[in-house]
Amino acid sequence: MTAAHDESLLAQVAALPALPGVYRYFDAQGHVLYVGKAKQLKKRVSSYFQKDHGGTRIGHMVSKIARMETTVVRSEAEALLLENNLIKTLNPRFNILFRDDKTYPYLKLTGNGTLYLKALDGAPEAQTFPRVAYYRGSVEKKHRYFGPFPSAWAVKESIQLLQKVFRLRTCEETVFANRTRPCLLYQIKRCSGPCVNLISPEAYADDVKHAERFLKGETQALLQEMESRMMAHAERLEFELAAEVRNQMSALSKVLHQQSVDTGTDTDVDILAVRVQGGRACVNLAMVRGGRHLGDRAYFPAHVEDAHALQLVEEEDQVARPVEVQVLEAFLAQHYIGIPVPAALITSVGVDKALVNALSQQAGYKVSAVHNPREQRRVWLEMSEKNADIQLARLLAEEGSQQARTRALADALDLAPDDLDALHIECFDISHTAGENTQASCVVFRQHKMQSSEYRRYNIEGITPGDDYAAMRQVLMRRYGKLAEAMRSAEGTARLPDLVLIDGGKGQVSMAREVFTLLGLDLSHIVGVEKGEGRKVGLEELVFADGRDKVYLGKDSAALMLVAQIRDEAHRFAITGMRAQRAKVRVGGSKIEEIPGIGPRKRARLLQRFGGVRGVEAASVEDLAGVDGISHELAETIYNALH
Repeated sequence: MTAAHDESLLAQVAALPALPGVYRYFDAQGHVLYVGKAKQLKKRVSSYFQKDHGGTRIGHMVSKIARMETTVVRSEAEALLLENNLIKTLNPRFNILFRDDKTYPYLKLTGNGTLYLKALDGAPEAQTFPRVAYYRGSVEKKHRYFGPFPSAWAVKESIQLLQKVFRLRTCEETVFANRTRPCLLYQIKRCSGPCVNLISPEAYADDVKHAERFLKGETQALLQEMESRMMAHAERLEFELAAEVRNQMSALSKVLHQQSVDTGTDTDVDILAVRVQGGRACVNLAMVRGGRHLGDRAYFPAHVEDAHALQLVEEEDQVARPVEVQVLEAFLAQHYIGIPVPAALITSVGVDKALVNALSQQAGYKVSAVHNPREQRRVWLEMSEKNADIQLARLLAEEGSQQARTRALADALDLAPDDLDALHIECFDISHTAGENTQASCVVFRQHKMQSSEYRRYNIEGITPGDDYAAMRQVLMRRYGKLAEAMRSAEGTARLPDLVLIDGGKGQVSMAREVFTLLGLDLSHIVGVEKGEGRKVGLEELVFADGRDKVYLGKDSAALMLVAQIRDEAHRFAITGMRAQRAKVRVGGSKIEEIPGIGPRKRARLLQRFGGVRGVEAASVEDLAGVDGISHELAETIYNALH
């Protein structure tokens, strides 16, 4: 194995120190193959190059190593944290990788808790009465955040609870500032009406403080405090105030009963269950915040089999960890980068203490992990394990079905890719509104699923409105023009998709054939999806650019199901882009909004008078000056700005 590698690389391996650190392997194209950590860099890295690993996964990876980088650190904990930061950043081919589809949502309380007082005879200020809101993004110190929550639904449900019990406002600052009478939420007892001075700043601040305690899980202490307040009001014969506190206690008790809140010592806990089957894995994360179980979320890592094979080689001198442990440790190390980790973790398998210590070091407080819990924690873990089983079974069923569709399509069209997982399909669709705002969409299917990050939209310009053939010609030229040049270059590695689907019949396919002929590309890649009799779903026929006869795959054909799935996705993507463009025009776009002296009312009058932004652009100065509120001077400003 060593003979297959460059002498400089082997010399670099031999010169490595016996210190803890992180190493990265790269292939000849500069792509990251693997990121690993080691207590002793020299011993660990040398193990890859001192043996012949044959045709195994580890042998396949080692044969591709062309370059290596290492970083020496002070401790194993530092190596662990750096390793997983690099895994998330570099997306290596042979590491277990958890991809974040989005950031977690939070519940936000505006303000930092400082009470701003203002006399009740003046207009109330928004900063005096904090607002509760749904929030997603980076947090700011000037506001208070609670979470993270597993889903938007969990946040919105919590906001509804705060409205029922503490009657906190949810309206935007602009709405708050312009209210002259209370809104419907006040009428249905979901808001205390701070916008029109129906509650004092001090009383509202108390409600905010109680809401914070509720979100932190201090429910029993909160109920006791509220009971003391109620009795104090009653002793002072303030029966109306006592009744209000009593109603709040009743609402809070009802919420606690409905939500099955655990009133023990747990307030913030993450419960993690892992399941592995058929080369795929699922980590189900359930969140408990403020003592309330907020729901769960499933994660499916990539590269499980490859990473496990490498781990067996790395730890051959030790007892190899079960794949479930390896997956869960990878999740813990990657997931809590940039996300607060609760002080208590409940896991379905035991994890390395060094990892837990590294999480504690990163968080700045002690984090504990328990994998054999009791009582309420046991119930939570069993729920998470059951959900992990269900989610993994669903994934395997979906993947099996999708792979069967891919195989059926490859067989039906005589496609013979080297690897069925790499079958690459692109599909195009044209969309417009009565000839205007024409857009073309391109969606990509590979690895048995749609690759949304590779979707593209193309604004089509310079054609006769409504000419779908010209639009198709333009988008194909823009999409494949540079690709054709790259394929003709001496060292070009670019390649066409295995299949180029066109949403259309003979006319659209003829246009695609012209483009591919002009570019010198293989016509056999082009297939049109022609609607069947009555445009009924399931009766579509495939039209080929290379002269083959039409093919009807059959209504129940798995191949046709995949074609319809890709075609429908292209149509959806085109429609959403066109609608967004149309909506921008209908509201006047950004041109009119940016003209000095034009506010919402004048903009609305202009758009109403001339029927949209195009009408405003076509109007003369005299026409513009005829609109109520538009002076001749302002009309000239508008005309000049739009021309």
